[in-house]
Amino acid sequence: MNTTTNQPKIVLVTGGSRGIGKSIALNAAKRGLDVILTYNNNQEHGEAVVTEIKNIGRKAVALKLDTANMASVMEFGNIIKDVLHKEWHRDQLDYLVNNAGIAQRSLIKDTTEEIFDHLVNVNFKGVFFLTQQLMPLIADGGQIINISSGLARFAFPGTAVYGALKAGIEALTRYFAKEYADRKIRVNTVAPGAIDTEFGGGKGDEAHRQQIASQTALGRLGNAEDIGLFIASMLSDDSRFVNAQRIEIGGGIMI
Repeated sequence: MNTTTNQPKIVLVTGGSRGIGKSIALNAAKRGLDVILTYNNNQEHGEAVVTEIKNIGRKAVALKLDTANMASVMEFGNIIKDVLHKEWHRDQLDYLVNNAGIAQRSLIKDTTEEIFDHLVNVNFKGVFFLTQQLMPLIADGGQIINISSGLARFAFPGTAVYGALKAGIEALTRYFAKEYADRKIRVNTVAPGAIDTEFGGGKGDEAHRQQIASQTALGRLGNAEDIGLFIASMLSDDSRFVNAQRIEIGGGIMI
């Protein structure tokens, strides 16, 4: 396989067209990385991020991916291989950020099998099989970052399945780190705390937002840039000895 020495590093960010994923993609580009990002429903948003990245001076491509669709996930490795050959004339990327996900807003008593299965497919099954399919395309010594949630550590009503799945992602991170240790691929989890984005369908009313902020040591909700800046800083050899870890970026929430 082609070496990535003296070539720009490439990161793939799933769900990179908005919110935290967009911030990750843009901040990675500002640090000199080229970016492949995915979107699900809104190609226009994805292409807008590509334009921003190109204006920074980096190369970028936006691709459609529905992580709930296993046929799409299982084919995505071939799509990435073709894009790498066409756009970069190489056959490997360096970093993968599994950011794509969907939120839950249903109490346990109201959670149907359909809701449950969709949450599992996007937030766990899709992450597992996408990572499995892309592993041959990730350079030795690269890194995978899985996005978890503070809800894997503390409980809010209406998010039981989501929180449990994110806890599962944190365990899965350690298994990937263990099984691919021979290739020196680091696998870590970043868990955002209470972040003020549109994830889950809205930011909530001001009273609720202030209540959550009051439970955070820094006295405010986080924002997408808080997460994007940190993850971009991890996408380098600066984090070369960080492996199989859960890092919470929450401003000291619920301590």
